[in-house]
Amino acid sequence: MKHRTLLIIIVAVALLGFAVGMVSSFLHDGLSSRATPTKFEIMVARNARHLAIPSNARLAQNPLLVSPEDLRDARLHFADHCAICHGNDGGGQTMIGGGLYPKPPDLRLPETQNLTDGELFWIIENGVRFTGMPAFSNSGGHGGMLESWKLVHFIRHVPHLTAAERIVMERYNPKGPDERAEEQQENDFLNGATPRRKPESQDHHQE
Repeated sequence: MKHRTLLIIIVAVALLGFAVGMVSSFLHDGLSSRATPTKFEIMVARNARHLAIPSNARLAQNPLLVSPEDLRDARLHFADHCAICHGNDGGGQTMIGGGLYPKPPDLRLPETQNLTDGELFWIIENGVRFTGMPAFSNSGGHGGMLESWKLVHFIRHVPHLTAAERIVMERYNPKGPDERAEEQQENDFLNGATPRRKPESQDHHQE
């Protein structure tokens, strides 16, 4: 009986130590999103993601055969919806991506490329909890399940993306008001339109 009690105490202390270690790891550098996840956090997160994806979803096959048309659609869709965090090249080096915790993964690396098509599809559709990755299933403007399967093909293509493809993608990246105004001024200049004058101040008095 004493040995059993001692064993229970040892297991309880070990579990408590593990819990404290996890909390300390997750809260290192306070709650700042500037911190970089520890190796322990990365290991726990990847295992949790693997366990969270249903086995039948992991084994799902892409119903679409890769085609130039589908790749182009997915490339432009990625530029418009995903590149704000992941970057056009999939590297994740963007202003938004750099401010997330954890940072978006580099889609070109084996950690992503070694996932099955079914896993990639499930992540696109359902997102990843406690990260910046949203669920795109039934989201307005996404285009449905076929669009997600096209994106799976594009993610496979990301390591081989060409400079010409990236240039085209830049035209489809979301633009802020200042960028749109600058673009309009350039178009007006190229088309020979008269530059718009800034409105005069309300307290300007004519002599």
